[in-house]
Amino acid sequence: MFVNNKLYIEDIDAVASGAFEWNKLKNKSILITGAAGLIGTFLVDLLMYRNIKYNDGITIYAIGRNREKALSRFKEYFDSRFFVFIQQDIQKPLEINISADYIIHGASNTHPVAFSTEPINTLLTCVLGTKFILDFASIHHVKRTLFLSTGEIYGVNRGDVEAFREDYCGHIDCNAARSCYPEGKRAAETLCQAYIKEKNIDIVIARCCHFYGSTMTDEDSRVIAQFIRNAVNKENIVLKSKGDQLFSYCYVADICSALLILLLNGKNGEAYNISDKNCNLSLLEIAGILSEYTERKTIFDTPSMVESAGYSKATKRLLDSSKLQEIGWVPRYPIKEGIIRTVEILRHIE
Repeated sequence: MFVNNKLYIEDIDAVASGAFEWNKLKNKSILITGAAGLIGTFLVDLLMYRNIKYNDGITIYAIGRNREKALSRFKEYFDSRFFVFIQQDIQKPLEINISADYIIHGASNTHPVAFSTEPINTLLTCVLGTKFILDFASIHHVKRTLFLSTGEIYGVNRGDVEAFREDYCGHIDCNAARSCYPEGKRAAETLCQAYIKEKNIDIVIARCCHFYGSTMTDEDSRVIAQFIRNAVNKENIVLKSKGDQLFSYCYVADICSALLILLLNGKNGEAYNISDKNCNLSLLEIAGILSEYTERKTIFDTPSMVESAGYSKATKRLLDSSKLQEIGWVPRYPIKEGIIRTVEILRHIE
């Protein structure tokens, strides 16, 4: 498991013992792209835990670019017959001789510095990566592909709604290099619809809000990740704006429980927001939670040019998850609890 920590194992067990239709996954195989990322790592640990505790016999094909990173995340699984790591650049065709029942496609750049410094790679990972995954799904008759999109596809709130529902179309400046990520995800969603229409494959789209958790990577440059690292290191919380940006957040365990619901019960061709209305906070409020918990100050600083170029221009991005909750998803972790759990897990990694 990623970390031998009581709180982390509690999170894994809480999802693993949830009332999902686990029978649909028993003795099946799942290909996960972005397996060593924040969400992918939790998913791999969750499914391997199901194998160990419930004897589910789920084979996991974990795709990643970096074998060393995968080893650091999943070392104890490499000898298991239920875990297969595949080193693969997702921007290239998948020339692998495997059969997968399901795909969870989560590979992409998801943090601001990457948007600023690697816009070409960010865009092509979204578009080419999704094309090659869907080609594989079509050729190998995969039962279902779950595509991880983002709330950023809604762009800037035009002031006409409080929270975005799945049919909302906001504004994105396609001539801004930073738009490589939201426009890439938009194009990938359209590609999903094209493959459903032309290739008759089954795809569900998950639009994730801002997520966080102890499986975040060292290179994660998102603001909440920076805050959490400050707290773990018992430093002052450094805020590089006024902090009035209001976004929806969700703890990694809740994100993954939502993904299970969509994988097993979502409707082909539909997009679903993943967010918790009780976790809509400003950056200043999040900084305040961590400052209070760590007994440190919130201080203000100026972002670097690279950081500033990667930040979203949106100041309000709230997602309405009513559609997802209608098919059975119930979030478990209030944001204060989730943030504190994240800090404590990262402080006590064994």
